[in-house]
Order: sequence, then structure tokens, then C-alpha cells
Amino acid sequence: MKRILVPTDFSIQADNALKVAAIIAEKNNAEIYLEHSLDLPASLATSGPASAKPQSIYFIKLANQKFEEVLKRDYLEKIDVHEAIGHGEIYDDVQLTVKDKDIDLIVMGSHGTSGFKEMFIGSNAEKVVRTSEIPVLVIKNEHNVFDIQDFVFATDFTEECRKPFSQAQKFARAVGAKMHLLYVNAPNDFKTTSEINKVINTFLSGTNAENYTTNIYCDTSVEKGILGFATDIGAQLIGMSTHGRKGLSHFFNGSISEDLVNHSQMPVITFKI
Repeated sequence: MKRILVPTDFSIQADNALKVAAIIAEKNNAEIYLEHSLDLPASLATSGPASAKPQSIYFIKLANQKFEEVLKRDYLEKIDVHEAIGHGEIYDDVQLTVKDKDIDLIVMGSHGTSGFKEMFIGSNAEKVVRTSEIPVLVIKNEHNVFDIQDFVFATDFTEECRKPFSQAQKFARAVGAKMHLLYVNAPNDFKTTSEINKVINTFLSGTNAENYTTNIYCDTSVEKGILGFATDIGAQLIGMSTHGRKGLSHFFNGSISEDLVNHSQMPVITFKI
């Protein structure tokens, strides 16, 4: 993990994400690409400084001033940080930067305050998660220390999850975490323990996986099972696969009570299937 992208709107939430990115970057001797998307109206969009209108020049100068303030932060002192300004919508700018700079990980803050639904549904974080081909780590709160000891990776152990699992293993190694592979056994797709163990053993065969546990957790829904298990073991991070533009709605659509979701303050990392 050598290149980390942090989209920023210069908010407190974006700063929280940048702090975490800095911790990961320092541990892995990685660079940070800090990107602000202007998302200008079409009337102000420009192809370059020479053709920019006064209004767009103003916003560009303002962004550069913000960059100068951010780059003075103590926690970035030992990190090589590259700043950039995008002129499109955030998920379009992110995609371009990921390809152009060969980014390994995206770290971004969430403005959500009421759990997973508000973290992803209708937010910039959700749009980036849906369109990203690389892992996206979403940070909800401030972390002066990002010490991930226990990382829950929820999966159904199907063939399509092999790539996300491989990416999750790399991330776990990068942050020094133990992975807890989780299969949630829910009533709508109930399996016996022996059936699940067979699926797990087949999946793990030949993967050279290390530093992990396998776990079966029974609950009334997959969503409750993920949160319940993570809480039970005191995990610091939840990871899961996504189907791209389907987003995470299949995990968090209407079946978890707000009270339960609100108690989850953990970061979430997603891996594209």
C-alpha cells in the first residue's frame, strides 16, 4: 500500500479521514493524495486557468488557501502529501485520480451521524463506494490512534468474494490486524453448521490465508449479525464486499432498527466484487 487518496471538502469529517490516512501512510511508508472537488456549475467549468472565469478562479484560490492550512497539520509532518483540485463531481474526480496515480486505498470521512444508512445512502461516501474499483475506508469519527487489532470481514464465502477477500487480507497486513471471517446465519437463508463449515473450508482452500479466525453467528438478519458479532468481540473495523452500483443498500435497507445502528461507531471498509 503505497498511495492513499483522501477526498476532502475541508470539513471536520474530512480531517478525521486524513488523520487516519496519515497513520496508515506512516506505517506503510506511503504517499497521500489529497483531492478537493470544486464541483462547479457548467457555466463556470473551465478547461484550464487561461480560460477560467473570475468566479472559478476565486474558488480555486480559496481551495489552495485551504490546502496550505491543512498541510501545516502536525500529523502530516512526516508524510509526503500531494494536493490536487478536481473540477467535476467527487466520484468522477476520484475515479480519474485512482487511475492516473495508481491509488491503492481511498480514505474518506462521513457526515453521517445516525449509523450505516446515513453513512452511505445519498452521500458522497456512498457514491464513491459504488463506483470505486479499489478499497474504500469510511471514517465516521476522530481517531488520534488508529490501532486495528480485530477486523471483522463479513462474507458469504462464495467464489465471487475471493478477490475482495484477497484485498481484505492485504489491508489487514498493512494495519497489523487479525481478521475475523464472519458468516451470518439468518432465517431467510438458514444453513446447518456442517453446511457452512464445508463452504468455508472450500473457500479457504489454497488461499494461503493467515492470522484469521472463522466464525458463524446466528441472528435474525445479516445486518444485525454483522453489528452484533463486531460488538461482541470488541472489533475496531468492519469490512464487506459490494456489488458496485448496487451499493450497500442490500445490507442496510430497512431491516435494522435505528437504535441498533446508532450504536455502531466503527469505521467501515468496502471491497469491490
